[in-house]
Amino acid sequence: MGHGHDHHHHTHEPADLPPVLDSSIPDEALPPADVSRRNLLRGAGVLGAGAAAAGVLGAPAVAAAAQRATSRSPRGGRGDYLWLAGDHHIHTQYSSDGYYRVIDHVRHANAYGLDWMVITDHGSNEHAKIGVDKVNPDIVAARKAIEDTLVFQGLEWNIPAAEHGTVFVHPGKNEVAVLKEFENSFDGSVKGATAPTAANEALAIAGVNFLAKAIDKRRVQDALFLANHPARKGLDTPHEIRGWRDAQPRIAVGFEGAPGHQAAGIPKPHGPGSARGFYENSAGPESWAAYPPESYRTFGGFDWMTATVGGLWDSLLAEGKAWWITANSDSHAVYADTAARGPNSNFPVNGRYDDPVYSGDLALTAGDFWPGYYSRTHVGAESFSYAAVMDAIRAGRVWVDHGNLVKSLDVRVRESNGSTRGVTLGDTLHVRRGAKVQLVIEIELPGGPNWAQFAPSLARVDVIQGDVTGKASDKDAFVAPKTKVVKSFEVGKNTGTVKLTYSLGEIDKPVYVRLRGTDGNRVGPGPRGAAVDPNGPLIDVVGDADPWKDLWFYTNPIWVLPGR
Repeated sequence: MGHGHDHHHHTHEPADLPPVLDSSIPDEALPPADVSRRNLLRGAGVLGAGAAAAGVLGAPAVAAAAQRATSRSPRGGRGDYLWLAGDHHIHTQYSSDGYYRVIDHVRHANAYGLDWMVITDHGSNEHAKIGVDKVNPDIVAARKAIEDTLVFQGLEWNIPAAEHGTVFVHPGKNEVAVLKEFENSFDGSVKGATAPTAANEALAIAGVNFLAKAIDKRRVQDALFLANHPARKGLDTPHEIRGWRDAQPRIAVGFEGAPGHQAAGIPKPHGPGSARGFYENSAGPESWAAYPPESYRTFGGFDWMTATVGGLWDSLLAEGKAWWITANSDSHAVYADTAARGPNSNFPVNGRYDDPVYSGDLALTAGDFWPGYYSRTHVGAESFSYAAVMDAIRAGRVWVDHGNLVKSLDVRVRESNGSTRGVTLGDTLHVRRGAKVQLVIEIELPGGPNWAQFAPSLARVDVIQGDVTGKASDKDAFVAPKTKVVKSFEVGKNTGTVKLTYSLGEIDKPVYVRLRGTDGNRVGPGPRGAAVDPNGPLIDVVGDADPWKDLWFYTNPIWVLPGR
């Protein structure tokens, strides 16, 4: 079976540190704000030996000091951050299966409320030689034309030995050069390195190392990698995901909790009649044999790795690994649109299709929505800037939703005595052992129709909690047996604000919590049983999975660590 080779070549276990605490990153490679924080930590005597941490379990005193030193002042939006909606997976006429111009996607994304987006045309021989250069002037022009939507350039990486991933960089004079060198050197399709071999897995690690070095050498200001549709074909093994993240935790930061192509599930004759995300596969010769048959389907539109309470994502969080989820459109061809590819296009020669034209028909077999129309990834940024968006993604200040199920979220974990505001998504609260801790949630409901012209109603919010048990002895583990739904709040409305509080009790061991919410239309026991997840998302039915009739939101986790 596929992925059956020896996996012990991943031996690099570097410190899991935010850049401000990572002494291997020179001051000149950091944004000015991080340099200021680093200097503050140095002055406080908390930066230096002993600052390394293997995860959230490491160096609590230093992490707590960093938490105090990096406290933020309100900048607008909900809570202390400016919450910016975006999409990191979008294809244009520079992809072999794309249609639209860059400006088409940017205009639509802006109209549907997105603040940031990433153009991610497919890694390929044509893109590596031609497209990566040619798309850049279109991106630069779109940045000037639509100033209130940030437009990143990236690509969809054919990860050696695995599936696909978004790679993108901070805009700058070297953005094209770095992306082009990365694609030509490390893309699985370009290099003929798609097979699940040890050598190809090592090439993927070399790819994320290249991106880290590009930052250290100040070729680009920043770079990120997120795995796309990770369970779709069963190619992304648990040990590979851990390997990417452990090699470069500041670069490899997460995966799609929910894939794009959500319109693909709309039944015929009004839709494609396929599966949400085009997750209609079964195990193939290169799939990892241990994945169960249901892993090739979505659950409420979310990837099995995320949707399974106590599953693969939770197994990473239970280690204390910072690994985040996102959602996006993966927009190629938009459902019910009237565009057709430009006539007489020659993609192999030109690296692009000619501009789209009117087709005279509705694309009812297309499986995508425009960016922002259905899926949104909300990031808690300190400002409206490229750097702030990337910092927010890396920090895990991220929640995702479908169909505008909720308008905004403010999630905090704090001590029950209310002495502090606590910490938010992606962060860690350090408390004395035995301290009482509570989760405080404030949800602003949409109060009006979404783009499908109905007002979704939030039926229920679930609190999911797990123990942090430390580094897994098995890098292919994909179960967190101590994670389950611990509380459900019934809501049942679509206007106003909902305030919820849940007591975690006295904290005597490391734990984490995350949230999930639903419109309640399709629920039932989760893949690991009703005792773990009594009312989770149901497996989506191929051919009959209207995405508008099954809406969810998910947040990234917050950890709580007691002192020793």
